[in-house]
Amino acid sequence: MQAKGKILWTDLTVENAEQIKEFYGSVVGWTFSEQPVADYVDYNVHNALEPGDECIAGICHKKGSNANIPSQWLNYVIVKNLRESLENCQKLGGKTMDGPRKMGKDMFAVIQDPAGAYLALIEATETAN
Repeated sequence: MQAKGKILWTDLTVENAEQIKEFYGSVVGWTFSEQPVADYVDYNVHNALEPGDECIAGICHKKGSNANIPSQWLNYVIVKNLRESLENCQKLGGKTMDGPRKMGKDMFAVIQDPAGAYLALIEATETAN
């Protein structure tokens, strides 16, 4: 179970995920596995430098439902109640930039804070308090 407030995942969504995947493979040493999506593939990022080669992030194409996600590394943070978090975001001068929408069993949205930075909020179905 994941704790609320914890960064659950990190994605990079870009126009040409394959080219950027090659960039990070050369610069950082990451390896990748394919993640089929509709009529194209996104990529799971693996840390080949650590034992177990665990999946640590994703690199996604800016297509379909991801077309409006900003081209930057985006952290997904677990929240207790997505609707309430989005309401508080707007009350405090932030904006909802994408969503809320489903990702697997969970709901998420991308927000922009008053300083202009982006963050994804995810209401994960199996979280610890």
